[in-house]
Amino acid sequence: MALMLPQDFMFLAIESREHPMHVGGLELFSPPEGAGAEFVRERYQQLLDTPEVADKFRRRPGTPFNTPRNLFWTTDSDIDLDYHVQLSALPQPGRIRELFAMTSRWHSSLLDRHRPLWEAHVIEGLEDGRFAVYTKVHHALIDGVSALRTLQRVLLEDPEAVGTPAPFAPQTRKQKAGKTAVFNPLGLAKAGADLVGDVAGGVPAAARISWQAVRERDMVLPLRAPRTMFNVPIGGARRFAAQSWPIERIREVGKATECTLNDVVLAMCGGALRDYLISQNALPDEPLIAMVPVSLHSLVAESNGGNAVTSVLANLGTHLEDPIDRLECITNSMRQAKRMLTGLSPLQAMAVGAFMVAPLAFAPFPGYVSHAPPPFNIVISNVPGPKKPLYWDGARLDGIYPLSIAMDGLALNITLTSNAGNLDFGVVGCRKSVPHLQRILTYLDDALVSLEQRVGKETA
Repeated sequence: MALMLPQDFMFLAIESREHPMHVGGLELFSPPEGAGAEFVRERYQQLLDTPEVADKFRRRPGTPFNTPRNLFWTTDSDIDLDYHVQLSALPQPGRIRELFAMTSRWHSSLLDRHRPLWEAHVIEGLEDGRFAVYTKVHHALIDGVSALRTLQRVLLEDPEAVGTPAPFAPQTRKQKAGKTAVFNPLGLAKAGADLVGDVAGGVPAAARISWQAVRERDMVLPLRAPRTMFNVPIGGARRFAAQSWPIERIREVGKATECTLNDVVLAMCGGALRDYLISQNALPDEPLIAMVPVSLHSLVAESNGGNAVTSVLANLGTHLEDPIDRLECITNSMRQAKRMLTGLSPLQAMAVGAFMVAPLAFAPFPGYVSHAPPPFNIVISNVPGPKKPLYWDGARLDGIYPLSIAMDGLALNITLTSNAGNLDFGVVGCRKSVPHLQRILTYLDDALVSLEQRVGKETA
């Protein structure tokens, strides 16, 4: 058995029927020219014929119940790929609408804790001839960044290449089935020394952050977000919608306003949420606050648990009507958040992120979400994706649409990733608490158009 990281255990401990804690992705492919009707089923069979499964995808909790044994991973030696990998066909007429409806149902169901915590669904029957793959993996096993990296390792830039390995296959042959972690006292001592140093350094770091909060009075702090229709107890059913936008359009707005691409993305989301809440007669006077995950994978080696992220809080400027004023508000807020993380070690940065989201640990307690102030209103995550077109045995990857987590107090989630020349947005929400969720896609486009028009007027 291998010991879990604390955050991985947390993702398992807070899961319930109403709160599935898996992350997912919907990949959309165009078959190569001349591919026959059997192409999709051949790809499915190729996945079933995978001779070996990586250790990470053979893990399950020590027990299916929330007990102390869940502190450890059990590694299964035999994997039933017929269970984990399934072939499905869309109901007619096979539109994107039917694809999203089917994906919404899959994303609403819990993973079986008696088995390794992942599934893959190959989907045929789209009316335009394309096919899709929906995958979901428990957040205790892997985070969004790691999931995308796993996908990119197996898809290829060469459209003529064949024999692409499965995402759940081992990267190398060094890790064999049945192998377990070995206790290393020297490694443990080094980790303990690093921890002591991080904790000691955390005292002046905390003092610096506190002084920054006093000096910059408009800095976003936890538990200051207004209560909205998103910050309510939720049910277990989900609704999913997705759309792509050209990166160049968003980048041009950033260049004209001297802000980052991510700031423009947050401005799109802020504008969309403002319009959506106005349509529901539910826009608060105070601005919405977003929790924005920040990857630390460039600073730390990928852990066995696969999670290495922190988080910051951003003012979305939803109280401002003018899109440029809203963008300036967001840019200032994100600069303050980045200054807060400057000079912190990865462990200290993760501790800051844990402090930001700590109130969510009380969300499962009856009445907490209804009476306590929300720590923030929504999670908006931008996960780096492939910069060049990728292929699966000649089938071009057209889109990677992330599906993240909704939970009590956070009924809506927006996650996006880059894919060659596009940004692919995935919007997930509680089916009951967020009515007409698909309209958010229209409002996202309206927000981008409004920014482009305002930038055009100022530069004309």
